[in-house]
Amino acid sequence: MVTSTSMVTSTSMGMDTAMAEPRDWLLPLLTWMSPAYPVGGFAFSHGLEWAVETGDVCDRGGLEAYIRAALEQGGGWCDLVFMAAAWRAARAGEAKALDEIADLAAAWRGSAETALESSHQGAAFARATCAAFPGTPLDALAERRGGEIAFAVAVGAATAATPLDAALLAFAQAFAANLVSAGVRLVPLGQTDGLLALAALAPVVTSVARAAQETPLDALSTSALRIDLASMRHETQYTRLFRS
Repeated sequence: MVTSTSMVTSTSMGMDTAMAEPRDWLLPLLTWMSPAYPVGGFAFSHGLEWAVETGDVCDRGGLEAYIRAALEQGGGWCDLVFMAAAWRAARAGEAKALDEIADLAAAWRGSAETALESSHQGAAFARATCAAFPGTPLDALAERRGGEIAFAVAVGAATAATPLDAALLAFAQAFAANLVSAGVRLVPLGQTDGLLALAALAPVVTSVARAAQETPLDALSTSALRIDLASMRHETQYTRLFRS
């Protein structure tokens, strides 16, 4: 007869074994998309600083709307589509296609500061990842391009061994979380409001990650003009905490 205690012990041991053997791609993905990963994302606000300065964003609802627009119609959306394209090229070992995607992603920016935001984080991500996590297609890409890579393309190349849906979801969540963190400091908002904003954005994060997986580069477009204008105005903003 098997006692309830032995059944619980057996079940617990099974769970412990499963938890002790995570998928090979999961821990690197969590590390790469962590706010502690040294890409300098905390220094960029994607134009949000100007939007707060002018009163476009003055509360949690405004912050959520700004991030939603960036993810659905702006730079966040572009990054997800470029990341998916880079992931496919890296997965297939198509170096020429990957370089062409990197060129297009570098050019597809609405302002000098969003270009800096992408290239700075991409270079930092490449340096850190090639040093600490060698063996991904990012190694060869970074060597060919001298480390000058759009952030989304660098992540796409690094995550070629990761399921695309998981990689896109993690990237979209990290994008939203970084802007929430900026908004908490700029508006300012409390930490609870920041968490509420991130929770409210979860359906958007999920939907854009799913849509990006199905969107080819020749169908890519944006319509977040006010965010692009905010980024341009931020270049000459009198006092600034952020680089974009």
